[in-house]
Amino acid sequence: MPEGDTVWLTAHRLHAALSGQALVRADLRVPKLATVDLAGRRLVEVVARGKHLMARLEGGLTLHSHLQMDGAWHLYAPGERWRGGPVHQVRAVLETGARTAVGYRLPVLELLRTEEEGGVIGHLGPDLLGPDWDPARAVERLGAQPGRALGEALLDQRNLAGIGNVYVAELCFLRGVTPWTPYEEVRAPEKLVALAKRLLEANKTRIGHVTTGDTRRGRTNWVYGRDGQPCLRCGTPVRYGQHGPEGQRRVAYWCPRCQRGPAPEDG
Repeated sequence: MPEGDTVWLTAHRLHAALSGQALVRADLRVPKLATVDLAGRRLVEVVARGKHLMARLEGGLTLHSHLQMDGAWHLYAPGERWRGGPVHQVRAVLETGARTAVGYRLPVLELLRTEEEGGVIGHLGPDLLGPDWDPARAVERLGAQPGRALGEALLDQRNLAGIGNVYVAELCFLRGVTPWTPYEEVRAPEKLVALAKRLLEANKTRIGHVTTGDTRRGRTNWVYGRDGQPCLRCGTPVRYGQHGPEGQRRVAYWCPRCQRGPAPEDG
């Protein structure tokens, strides 16, 4: 699932390409929106809220999308060949006179009144890359369930919005604890939250999530995706497992030497 910085960059690019322009074509390829005609409406802005994308149109309408695991928006010039996937995976086409935005494999695509956006994003915690960012409130929300595993708490968008599995693995490594460590055992949680903010800010204008400061292939992350490879800090083989509640299990990576705390017996 894309991290919050990826969604922020997607919104930024869509806004730069389409905002202030009238749609000459709006093809929404999901059954409940198949007859909707948005042509002629001006696209006011595109904003990210956590991992949600909100394309706001004049007349008080919002086209809400969520990328989840495989969704993506691509931008094309007039006449340019679309390259984001086969045609049957296209879920939305927003075209102005200058650019065309194509949404592929969007598992969530809905049209709502802008004033009703709270119904789909009102539950989110403070957005790490949003104007509502409030680190004290994020720490407070995380601490509401002190016995909860850290990895699970960080992924809960109701606590703070924008963190995905890559940043869970990397934040846990950088703070020296495993994802299964109870939140109440994490030292200086305000530093953890501040670090999350710094990492997403550092990566929001580029593709990929660099947490080591090294952009070379294979060295961008400390532990994520490095199962069996040497830890970039101590050389110990990185281990792989799963964390999260049943039915919502997510991959986990950790260094058994650099990170303290509980972990599965078999990685």
